[in-house]
Formats: sequence, C-alpha cells, structure tokens
Amino acid sequence: MAKESMKARELKRKQMVEKYAAKRAALKEAGDYVALQKLPRNASPIRLHNRCQLTGRPKGYMRQFGISRINFREMALKGLIPGVKKASW
Repeated sequence: MAKESMKARELKRKQMVEKYAAKRAALKEAGDYVALQKLPRNASPIRLHNRCQLTGRPKGYMRQFGISRINFREMALKGLIPGVKKASW
C-alpha cells in the first residue's frame, strides 16, 4: 500500500498537467522553449507515473485495467473481472 502522501503528490501532478496542457501545447507550437522552461516542472506530463487505483502501487501496473498485477490476479481468481480466466494448456 502506497503512502497517502505519495498518492496525493501524484494527484497534484495530474491536476497541474491538466491545468497547463493548453499553454504547453501553444508554447511548443510557437517554438518558445524559453517560456516553456519557465513553466512548473510538475506541469510536464512526463513526470506522471501510473499507479494502481486500488492500492497506489507504482510498479506492475496494467494499463488496460488500471490496477497492479497483484490486484489483477486476486480479482481474476475471484471472478471479479469479466472475461478473464486462468490459462491452462
């Protein structure tokens, strides 16, 4: 389980990226890289990190489901994810 401060920090970054998205796009299109560098660092989308929606785990994230591999496996074995079953061959 991730610390609440880490989850909050990631949420804050996400909000800042959304806030400055239009401004960043306009500055990139104009080629004004000096003004682009003066924007806050956390306004860059590259600083975002995918985290599990349930636990906040940063590693083993599955984009298609938005959760970590551990939670995915638990939920799949319990039958909570439709269309997913354990492979056997």
